[in-house]
Amino acid sequence: MTQTPTDHSPAQGQARAHFTVPAKHPMVTVLGSGDALLRVIEKAFPATDIHVRGNQVSATGEAAEVALIQRLFDEMMLVLRTGQPMTEDAVERSIAMLRAANGNGEAAQETPAEVLTQNILSSRGRTIRPKTLNQKRYVDAIDKHTIVFGIGPAGTGKTYLAMAKAVQALQSKQVTRIILTRPAVEAGERLGFLPGTLYEKIDPYLRPLYDALHDMVDPDSIPRLMAAGTIEVAPLAYMRGRTLNDAFIILDEAQNTSAEQMKMFLTRLGFDSKIVVTGDVTQVDLPGGTKSGLRQVQGILEGVEDVHFSRLTSHDVVRHKLVGRIVDAYEQYDSLNGL
Repeated sequence: MTQTPTDHSPAQGQARAHFTVPAKHPMVTVLGSGDALLRVIEKAFPATDIHVRGNQVSATGEAAEVALIQRLFDEMMLVLRTGQPMTEDAVERSIAMLRAANGNGEAAQETPAEVLTQNILSSRGRTIRPKTLNQKRYVDAIDKHTIVFGIGPAGTGKTYLAMAKAVQALQSKQVTRIILTRPAVEAGERLGFLPGTLYEKIDPYLRPLYDALHDMVDPDSIPRLMAAGTIEVAPLAYMRGRTLNDAFIILDEAQNTSAEQMKMFLTRLGFDSKIVVTGDVTQVDLPGGTKSGLRQVQGILEGVEDVHFSRLTSHDVVRHKLVGRIVDAYEQYDSLNGL
């Protein structure tokens, strides 16, 4: 995309910019079906006049806002150049990243295009990618460090992205097996009152791990991989006394580990293995008085070499937009009530 020299409108402090969309990009890919993407941009920059004629886009308004719009269109062109379509969500997240970088008074190390086009895993006709800057940094940290903690609210992709990295590592032969584990702690219900065998009682607590796995691995091959021990899904208690070599190990719902369980799990680490621990410290289901191992470990291991803490927020929620607002509302309530 090119920009003509900036012209200043008669109103003092305003600027005008013109953008030319290359002919190889149909305008519907830039503006969206029914101009849906254009409406997202107009909503985000209400004080700026944005006009489109043919493949020409012009923006008039406050100089800083016009500059952000220019950068946004440049980033959109970079994404489209890879063959990946722009979506309303991608445009909104790109704007948020650009505004955050601008608010810090410095250029971000990672641009929206770099975040949105980083492929982790292609499976069953779709590609898994980070959708926010913090998610990209979380994924990058998994590549760089042996132990990574992904801490944040529900819907921020902590477990899903870790699972994608685990499958990627297995497919590229970086590891020979994947081990997925969760503490079997009840959220308001007692395991003893559930019907069935111990395995049938435990299975519902591991179901979210199975669900994510089915998204990334051919479902028909999963029983074979589990029978061979290439993929293991088990309660945290089954990790005790083991040394886990040449494995990608994920501990999910780690806020429900006790301090002793967390120490036990982390010390299972063997040679050529990687550990990712995920959890939400605002949703602890441990019995009263039991200290969360995930809360405690932050004070113990923060700053230890080759251990990294990635913290995600409501801005990284990739579920329904309302989920992010719910998370924010609960955080505000807890802070007001000293919880």
